[in-house]
Amino acid sequence: MKRSAAVAGQFYHSNPSRLKSQVEQYIYRDIPKEKVIGMISPHAGLIYSGAVAGALYSSIIFPETFILIGPNHTGYGKTVAVMSKGFWEMPLRVFNIDEELSKAILQKTPYAEDDSMAHRYEHSLEVQLPFIAYFSETTKIVPITIMKATLKECQEIGKAIGLAIKESGKEIVIVASTDMSHYISDSLARKLDNLALTKILNLDPAGLYSTVKENSISMCGYIPTTVMLYASLELGAKDARLVKYATSAEVSGDYDHVVGYAGVIIK
Repeated sequence: MKRSAAVAGQFYHSNPSRLKSQVEQYIYRDIPKEKVIGMISPHAGLIYSGAVAGALYSSIIFPETFILIGPNHTGYGKTVAVMSKGFWEMPLRVFNIDEELSKAILQKTPYAEDDSMAHRYEHSLEVQLPFIAYFSETTKIVPITIMKATLKECQEIGKAIGLAIKESGKEIVIVASTDMSHYISDSLARKLDNLALTKILNLDPAGLYSTVKENSISMCGYIPTTVMLYASLELGAKDARLVKYATSAEVSGDYDHVVGYAGVIIK
């Protein structure tokens, strides 16, 4: 089953050579690379969030497979949707789905369903792929989108992902795709995002989930991030580091209506 690029020409250049040049402007070539368990990466247009994503992907040792978990912005498909087979056709390369790992995840949790419709038009995972393609010609993906989930469901989905990774014997990194606060002032976005990031950096998924809700933080991927944190803890995560934080104001100059972007690695 083929999934074609849905937001090429909108969120990033559709021409392969122009896209490679676009990604290159955000890459750091001479920084140490770390082995990580999980990550948080933004998913706005590259002109806005590329500097954060580029710093993040430049900082890691690449795995055999990325499990990509993002919010479902479109409303299409199942509530928790795993695309378990086929490939994603992108301008820089074709990404094969790790079918063995995706099926293992589906077998371990009743909350996830095999569904490609949820992924057809969704941008949150697709925007990760130009950076992954730049660094690797072989890395596979497991795409997962989530519309909604209770804290208990997040915990159980995260544990299922962690167990599937343990049993696979593969080098795998879990990416939670999220932007932070949306369309508020730069100063308020930084204040609210810091509340969420404090919980993330303390490896506190329950604290993140409740903090976002209690403070009405418009972090679109807090549920994927909560799931990623639970999965990372299942895999023995002990530390988290903020690689880079920025807001759209740094590009647009509009400090009254910004979106926040954070890049975090979990080890």
